[in-house]
Order: sequence, then C-alpha cells, then structure tokens
Amino acid sequence: MPKTDPFDENSARYEKWFEKHPKVYQSELEALKQIAPDFENGIEIGIGSGRFAGPLNIQNGVEPSSKMRHIARKKGFNVMRGTGEEIPILDNAYDFCLLVTTICFLDNISDALSEIRRILTQVGSLVIGFIDKASPVGKMYQRNKKQNVFYRVADFYSTAEIMDLLRLHGFQISEINQTIFNSLDNIDEVQAVKDGYGEGSFVSIKAQKEKQKYNFKKREKNYEEV
Repeated sequence: MPKTDPFDENSARYEKWFEKHPKVYQSELEALKQIAPDFENGIEIGIGSGRFAGPLNIQNGVEPSSKMRHIARKKGFNVMRGTGEEIPILDNAYDFCLLVTTICFLDNISDALSEIRRILTQVGSLVIGFIDKASPVGKMYQRNKKQNVFYRVADFYSTAEIMDLLRLHGFQISEINQTIFNSLDNIDEVQAVKDGYGEGSFVSIKAQKEKQKYNFKKREKNYEEV
C-alpha cells in the first residue's frame, strides 16, 4: 500500500520543514539543477507539494497523497493520483522524469523503475535524488525512525544499491553528484555540490533509458481525482 498516511496527516509539518531548513533545501535543489537535462515534457513521480518540480520547470506530477495533491494543485501543478508502481500514463509520454526523496517510500522499487522506463521516451532521462543510507544523515534518520513522522515508514538505500537497480532495469548512469556535508541543524549556508558520492548525505543520479529488444504493453488507466 502507498505510504501516504504520514503526508496526509502532517502536510503542514512537511511544508514547515523546508522553512526550517532553507539552506538544506537550496543545497539539494542546486545538486538536482546541475544534472537535470534539457527537456520538453517532464514529470515528477511523488511530486508532493511541488517544492522541487517548480524550480526545475516541471508542471506535471503523480502523487498518492490526497493532501499533497491538493497543495500542489493549488500551486498550479497538473497532478494525477497514482503511485510509482502504477503510473497512470501511456508509454513514451515524457522525456524527463524526476524522483526526489521518494525512493525510500516506494513499496517496490523494481516495479517503479520499470514503470518509469515505460513512460519515458527512447531518449528519456531519469534523475533520482535521495538520502544515502550509508551517510551521516541517512544513519541518523535510521536511528531515529520511530520518532520521525515521515521516515518511520521509510526504507533507506545506499547509492550502490540504487545504481545496481537502475542498471538492472535498463538505465545507463551518466552522472552522479552529492551535497549536504554537515548535520542538518548546522547548515546555515548553501552547501557545495561535488561529483561522485561517498561524502555527501544527499545524492543525485542521472540515468538514461537504454534500448531494449522488447516493448512494454501500452496502458491507460483512469483514476478518480479526489
């Protein structure tokens, strides 16, 4: 089942996190901007309230949480109800897909990556931003999972694990960067963005869809908008 309860019950708290940690947010956004490709038609899976989609000029999103969909729509985003594992979009519909701090809330990463690959054009790109479980912030979140209203239902992954899954599902990794080199409460200026991974707690990966010999079946689903 989609892990929506924490976001439906704490949507205001979610928004306040960004206000409390503006330099963390700006650092993560800068990392994503540096590897985001040029695109004509982009979508964010797990768009939330649009905090990352907006600055990256993405107007379309998929979001399972009704409260977060409501916030995003009020901001002007075109948001569909759905999950990463079942994206209500036709094949080859977008040339760019964004996935930020969503990996850890998926029920099945393999299904989600297969779906993302299906909706991307042949030259489509995927950018994933996430907290590396082997990083200081990742370890802190795991230690305090039970006390965190959002991450208590999360499953964290290392950069190596995400890279392996991307390759397994037909993606070629082209770029990786990292940021957030201090504890979150000690960040009072925008952090540097470095190539690679292993130092920063927030990692961004860009990957391209590889050609494969088989085709996915086209699908079109109707979701009641609530």
